[in-house]
Amino acid sequence: MAASGNSISDVYLIDAVRTPFGKAGSLYAGTRADDIMVRCIRGLLERNPSIDSATIDEVAIAAASQTGDQGMNIGRSASLLAGIPKTVPGYSIDRWCAGAMTSMTTLAGGIAMGSYDLALAGGVEHMGNHPMGELMDPNPRYIAEKLVDQDALAMGATAERLHDMLPHLTRERADKYALNSQLKTAKAYEAGKIQRDLIPVAVRSEELGWGVATVDEPPRPGTTLEALAGLKTPFRPAGRVTPGNAAGLNDGATAALLASGKRTEELGLKPKARLVTFAFAGVEPEIMGYGPVPATVQALAKAGLSIDEIGAFEVNEAFAIQVLAFLDYFAIADDDPRVNPYGGAIAVGHPLASSGIRLALNLARTFEEHPEIRYGLTTMCIGLGMGGTVIWENPNWNFGKQDNAKGGK
Repeated sequence: MAASGNSISDVYLIDAVRTPFGKAGSLYAGTRADDIMVRCIRGLLERNPSIDSATIDEVAIAAASQTGDQGMNIGRSASLLAGIPKTVPGYSIDRWCAGAMTSMTTLAGGIAMGSYDLALAGGVEHMGNHPMGELMDPNPRYIAEKLVDQDALAMGATAERLHDMLPHLTRERADKYALNSQLKTAKAYEAGKIQRDLIPVAVRSEELGWGVATVDEPPRPGTTLEALAGLKTPFRPAGRVTPGNAAGLNDGATAALLASGKRTEELGLKPKARLVTFAFAGVEPEIMGYGPVPATVQALAKAGLSIDEIGAFEVNEAFAIQVLAFLDYFAIADDDPRVNPYGGAIAVGHPLASSGIRLALNLARTFEEHPEIRYGLTTMCIGLGMGGTVIWENPNWNFGKQDNAKGGK
């Protein structure tokens, strides 16, 4: 007799939060990575008192550098430290920048096939404690056998390569895009649209003692085009990538709750988004910033949608050129209001493995504000030549107010 499997289930994003992001080794210099993650998990559960943590079926936490205070299977260890019952299992996951995105999609697969009803995804990166590439030992065959060019192992160099590939995407356009990211973030802060989802974290400084982190440290609201134009290009002489048109090195954590349709209905939960589909794709490692393009093409094909049916975009801003390349491919204007309305990583920071959930969190807020939008997507490039895209549906979609040109189908 054949075994009977569980039915396919819808997957919903119930809630998502993050900690304030800090500059690497600054705001969180005296705070452990696992403690940042623990506070984020606790904050998420405190915001959702109707959810009994004992009923969580799985915890998946991402970190790009899984050593020290980000090691010891941080999915399991952070779960235990956060007070989640010991009966709830957990694991760690790594897809570099797309770690948190992958924790969501991996758990979503389990929910869709009926193995889970409720799961907790997360991501953390303390780049102050663990600089990018710490303890990595790339196999010499990469270079000796020319599997990749040397540039593929330096993210800034890959961004310069993307400028080479698309010369019409100039430094001036990258700087202007970066300025707009800063301005949009400042505007969102003024309106209180970012602070509402930040979980305060206790921090300790040798000079100042104990304090509480409540806002992001990296934003530079006073940025000007003139100041950006004067910055040096550290990855290539007379290059185009600068500290001003790229995300910085950052510390922070994110967490999200995902649930099946059955559990959502049982608990009377109000979901923030429905996961439609997702795709990850590979590209030449030397132009890893191009990864979101094929990933999005594949995800749209799986969903049976066109790019014109996407009404909101959250694109991770590892580098301005990476976002511009994505927008250029899909013929979307650099300043299209559908893209990153709260600003992006150039302003708030990019603590590697955590950023995928920040994108989903921002998109969910856009869904709340715009019931005329039916579909949105989150997308990001990934080191060593990959991209990831998740397509989401707005549960607030107003069926009677369709905007066929801007994602209301």
